[in-house]
Amino acid sequence: MIHSLFLVNASGDIFLEKHWKSVVSRSVCDYFFEAQERATEPENVPPVIPTPHHYLISVLRHRIYFVAVIQSEVPPLFVIEFLHRVVDTFQDYFGVCTEAAIKDNVVVVYELLEEMLDNGFPLATESNILKELIKPPTILRTMVNTITGSTNVGEQLPTGQLSVVPWRRTGVKYTNNEAYFDVVEEIDAIIDKSGSTITAEIQGVIDACVKLTGMPDLTLSFMNPRLLDDVSFHPCVRFKRWEAERILSFIPPDGNFRLLSYHVSSQNLVAIPVYVKHNITFREGSSQGRFDLTLGPKQTMGKAVESVLVSSQLPRGVLNANLNPSQGTYTFDPVTKLLSWDVGKINPQKLPSLKGTMSLQAGASKPDENPTINIQFKIQQMAISGLKVNRLDMYGEKYKPFKGIKYMTKAGNLCQFRLH
Repeated sequence: MIHSLFLVNASGDIFLEKHWKSVVSRSVCDYFFEAQERATEPENVPPVIPTPHHYLISVLRHRIYFVAVIQSEVPPLFVIEFLHRVVDTFQDYFGVCTEAAIKDNVVVVYELLEEMLDNGFPLATESNILKELIKPPTILRTMVNTITGSTNVGEQLPTGQLSVVPWRRTGVKYTNNEAYFDVVEEIDAIIDKSGSTITAEIQGVIDACVKLTGMPDLTLSFMNPRLLDDVSFHPCVRFKRWEAERILSFIPPDGNFRLLSYHVSSQNLVAIPVYVKHNITFREGSSQGRFDLTLGPKQTMGKAVESVLVSSQLPRGVLNANLNPSQGTYTFDPVTKLLSWDVGKINPQKLPSLKGTMSLQAGASKPDENPTINIQFKIQQMAISGLKVNRLDMYGEKYKPFKGIKYMTKAGNLCQFRLH
């Protein structure tokens, strides 16, 4: 299926390559580099690029392109999912997935890729199985391997490799048994000048950290499961029970994993947790303009809006900005015309504002008064969709584990207020 894998950094250099079936020349990546040059943003490179003899399927993660070379037609999403698994595995092993981390652990990287694909077909992609096959690198293990010439590859076949639950190894033991679940929602929205929502949707995930002894069987139920739409599950979830009862029933992997991801697209359900009051004006023939911006929380159920960052691309005619923030700090880049305001935490009793004047080019025509404003924020202990976990139960083991649920809402890649 997958013939070769090339890793390309932000500079366009191939810093690692792996071949399974036959060696494919690096020149095949020229088609990828051509598409990269045509793309206005790094994220805009087409995920599937056809060439005369191959298909190039790529993902961009952590400023690194993972480019798979395919010789025959395969479902592209199958390859894309595998590439994301590769990135997640590297992150799990090395803490971060960067060019430096990959180069520092290049031997382990090749060992992992050899185990994850067998003759080009996915074989072992579960973290628990891989960690039994190939021990994660540590300073001590690296020193021992350097002195003795040994490798990180285990001597025995993983116990879960041939079982009905390959994502969980047998014989797991913990002194403290605990299960934590994080419900994280990202809101993408476009708001017009009057405050009306043009489009809004929520992308949500439930990430789990489960450290339980033995072979526990968990069930997770929600107060309002009908909110969930377009749901994608971890393989451990019993799909038939979800379809029948809207209950998540599963034997969890050991450690960290993503239980499910979901999508909420109904605009009636998406409440925008912040609002913007603005007054940006320019006078015809004047060398100055007025900037006035105020933020406030909305429908946050008393939860604090934190880590607020406002950015706006001001018109080209603006030379400089002399602004006074009531809280936080701002920066203005006179070259890119990007205004950034690091607000921090919003105090509902004293709303943050940014006011002042803008200097304009002499003799220039009146600039656009309606720039787009992008907002980033976080709200702890709140799921903006209203999703709530009802209860978490465990079967198959006699001990009582410690259980915890945490909620968080944050702005996605597109949370814009269009002032026109």
